[in-house]
Amino acid sequence: MVTTPTIGVLALQGDVAEHLRALERGGAKAQRVRRPEELAAVDALLLPGGESTTIDKLLRAFELMEPLRARIADGMPAYGSCAGMILLADQIEGGMADQQTIGGIDMVVRRNAFGRQVDSFEGEVQIEQIGGEPFRAVFIRAPWVEKTGGEVDVLARVESGPAAGRIVAVRQGNLLATSFHPEVTGDLRVHDHFVSIVKDAT
Repeated sequence: MVTTPTIGVLALQGDVAEHLRALERGGAKAQRVRRPEELAAVDALLLPGGESTTIDKLLRAFELMEPLRARIADGMPAYGSCAGMILLADQIEGGMADQQTIGGIDMVVRRNAFGRQVDSFEGEVQIEQIGGEPFRAVFIRAPWVEKTGGEVDVLARVESGPAAGRIVAVRQGNLLATSFHPEVTGDLRVHDHFVSIVKDAT
């Protein structure tokens, strides 16, 4: 078991600095990843929020898409938040015609499911596998999971409001995804959980 894993944060777009700080506070060594050689040097990768179509194009432009798919297929742990959840999905609803994903989680994700930027909101979600008080989850132009395959564990659903029951957190093997942004609330339990997944895997 690796005592201090090295976890990369994909640094093409999104809340990179906030995720780096959260991972380091969770006991990992965190570093930015923009190039294939930087990806090869980490034990795991965090895919932050942002605009999923833009990140897809940047992944291909920086020649990261295929190496990343290969690492994930080989068992590398990864955590995707918001746009990162879309990138880890095997299928997308509401995506652009030429939009690609990294894949890895057997799920269908609906892009911008909760609406536009003005429809962003906060709500409580409970993740039993992590425990403690409910999370104050921040949803910003967020996706939700339409359906999952048999190997996917549903970790959390929206608890109230018009979207009650919608899936917003999942795990399949070493892959974790949330449609909300835990890095903006100061509640580090999701990051801590991901660090523990990485430690167990490595």
